[in-house]
Amino acid sequence: MLRWFKGRPKRPRTPQVPQDHRVYAVGDIHGRLDLLLELMDKIERDDAARPQAKTHIVFLGDLIDRGPSSAQVVDYLLHCRTGSAIFHFIAGNHEEALLDSVRGPHIGSEGWLSYGGCETLLSYGVGAGAIATGGILLDSEIQASIPADHVDFIAGFNDSVQIGDYLFVHAGIRPSVPLDQQSSHDMRWIREEFLGDESDHGVVVVHGHTISEKPEFRANRIGIDTGAYRTGVLTALGLEGSAQWLLST
Repeated sequence: MLRWFKGRPKRPRTPQVPQDHRVYAVGDIHGRLDLLLELMDKIERDDAARPQAKTHIVFLGDLIDRGPSSAQVVDYLLHCRTGSAIFHFIAGNHEEALLDSVRGPHIGSEGWLSYGGCETLLSYGVGAGAIATGGILLDSEIQASIPADHVDFIAGFNDSVQIGDYLFVHAGIRPSVPLDQQSSHDMRWIREEFLGDESDHGVVVVHGHTISEKPEFRANRIGIDTGAYRTGVLTALGLEGSAQWLLST
């Protein structure tokens, strides 16, 4: 787990970002390059309008799948930088599925296709015939179509990032398990056990993974997956000092 400015042992009444630092956390993009570009413009303008600070932009995972432009989202984020902002990338369960499929043969690809992988492969130029046929033909097209630098980029994503009193993960954490003992699987896949828990984790967990009609603010977590691929609403959470605000498409 990558740590930035380790938080206090117990969560304070009002969580804080370290002084002179500003954070924007971006929810699940799921192949919607159009929404990402719109939101990045809003983040850049919002950041410029505020006092100068060290700015962090945290992407909470699931950049890919379901939407039409996964390859383009990955390429944009691989090469794009906004001013002097520090970019952090969290691995989601959909990135895990892509890596499993690329590293085949046949590892996870069939399951991945059923929950968004098909759209991702089409965005990389994999033929519909190969997708329908599957097997060795599909493995071959996947290997030939997804650039190595995209694979290396995604493989380098972190499980979590901590900034002050906030822990940024894709899905959540396992309650009662110390932060430094959390499993990658839980941080990418957990749902009910985390969402239904009200205990103090020692940090406020900022996460995506589970779609909600609007961002969910709880005492121990903030969920910002607003289902961009189907709703057209991509959300970012802004944090500075004890302030919290939202930007969205």
